[in-house]
Amino acid sequence: MAKSATTRFASASLPPRFGAALGALCAAILLAPAAARAQGAVKSTHGDWEMRCETPPGASREQCALIQSIAAEDKPNVTLVVIVLKTADGKSRLLRVIAPLGVLLPAGLGLKVDATDVGRAGFVRCLPSGCVAEVVMEDKLIEQMGSGQNATFIIFNTPEEGIGIPLALGGFRDGFSKLP
Repeated sequence: MAKSATTRFASASLPPRFGAALGALCAAILLAPAAARAQGAVKSTHGDWEMRCETPPGASREQCALIQSIAAEDKPNVTLVVIVLKTADGKSRLLRVIAPLGVLLPAGLGLKVDATDVGRAGFVRCLPSGCVAEVVMEDKLIEQMGSGQNATFIIFNTPEEGIGIPLALGGFRDGFSKLP
């Protein structure tokens, strides 16, 4: 992660060895119909976070993620899906955010935890379900989210128009500690 006056959220792409299992889990979570996702996929709830688990095709064990879907307070049709997970080998922790299509890609995704500006992450790809920003979570970001009350993700429609989307962090520390 790049360091400056504020810690920057650095965009990261997954190493090839993580791609298949993680891609299958995220595709299943994002592309499954809402009714199918609600049936049997939620393993536990931690505050506003849900832990969803499934065994991706070809995987030897279940993969779980903390997930929260949030909407902008003043624009309820603008939603984000926030996914936190540990990679299959347990060596990395990822924060993946799916923003709506039409978001201004060069501006990236901003993040504030309580009053602290964490920085920005770049979007790495767009899918039919939205555009994806992802970062490898360092210990400092995990601690900030675990001890914080609220996070605000910022997306841009134009260079001048940022939309702040609030995320409740209650339950994050407990849910994160229970991720397999």
